[in-house]
Amino acid sequence: MNRRPAFAAADSASELQVALCADDYGIAPGVGAAVRDLLARSRLTATSCMAASPYWPEEAEKLKALAGANGGFEVGLHLVLTDQAPLAAMPRTAPRGRLPSLPKMLGLAMARALDGAEIAAEMERQLDGFEAAWGGPPAFVDGHQHAHQLPVVRRALLDLYDRRLRPHRTRVRYCVRPAADIARAGVAVPRALVISALGGAWARLGQAAGVPGNPHFAGVRGPAERRPFGDQLRAWLATARPGTLIMCHPGSVDAQLIAADPLTTPREDEYAFLAGHGLPRLLDETRVVLVPPERLDGKG
Repeated sequence: MNRRPAFAAADSASELQVALCADDYGIAPGVGAAVRDLLARSRLTATSCMAASPYWPEEAEKLKALAGANGGFEVGLHLVLTDQAPLAAMPRTAPRGRLPSLPKMLGLAMARALDGAEIAAEMERQLDGFEAAWGGPPAFVDGHQHAHQLPVVRRALLDLYDRRLRPHRTRVRYCVRPAADIARAGVAVPRALVISALGGAWARLGQAAGVPGNPHFAGVRGPAERRPFGDQLRAWLATARPGTLIMCHPGSVDAQLIAADPLTTPREDEYAFLAGHGLPRLLDETRVVLVPPERLDGKG
């Protein structure tokens, strides 16, 4: 099998450098096993971890063992503020012990009706949990369902960043992509436009504060999308700009995933493509080199 190194240096000015990050590591054992397999094959350059998950401590140990043997990837914190159980009681935000759905969270955030203190405390708990299991700070921070870029949440994140992450030069995810690129790619266009529009305010806030992160973003899929993942990835790569980070969600479906998240079988489609011969061929055809997020400086 072609195991084109994820951290290969570009051999000409025409090659485009892109980061490929698997989100939701730790949500369930089947997802963890798939992501570790892809990291070991150098098919990913990063993974974003759910420290709010009860599986995180055990999954972190397995990931640390892989990092010790391989080390060719970055590990970040995937802040969870929607659709899951918080690490501690949040009477106003999660009165029934479960964080709000994304639509409800979005409505509360846009109305500035979120409890900022509860949000800040939960993010701090998740950072604590990440560091306790991983043994150090995350290389980057992003948010499950992009909730980190919402009003109220983004201010709390910036405060947490200043207090605990700035000394480490931790990066954040900026979910901004030019509308023309979204339209040309033709994948989940309405959803991608909304995410990018919401991300603009967070990008302006973070960049003004000197918080490093990816210049461009892709990887938004929609529930109605029927094209195979490989075709969608081709569209994102064909329209990518220097500094693009592409998120993905590979995994194997198990009972724990079914209990935790509605996104199930599409993860297996992603896993199959990324683990097979299609990805190396696609990278060659599009002249793309996968690099770690820290190298997304926008210069290609």
